[in-house]
Amino acid sequence: MCQSLVDKVAQSKQLMAVAHPEILTLFENWLEELEDEVIRCAAAQGTDVDELAEATGLSRSGARFLISKLRREGRL
Repeated sequence: MCQSLVDKVAQSKQLMAVAHPEILTLFENWLEELEDEVIRCAAAQGTDVDELAEATGLSRSGARFLISKLRREGRL
């Protein structure tokens, strides 16, 4: 949990270096909503990349990335 928070803070600092703070906040909110949607879809239909991509409107690589990220964080 603490490492996840530290990682998120580090990632935010990196993004702040290249993005306007208001845009960064919008992006972070969007990503959190998307992660929640992937978690809900995965609970309902599993973690098949093609199915999650279709259900969420993501590309296959985007779905694969979020599945890996959520698994690393222990959220999936």
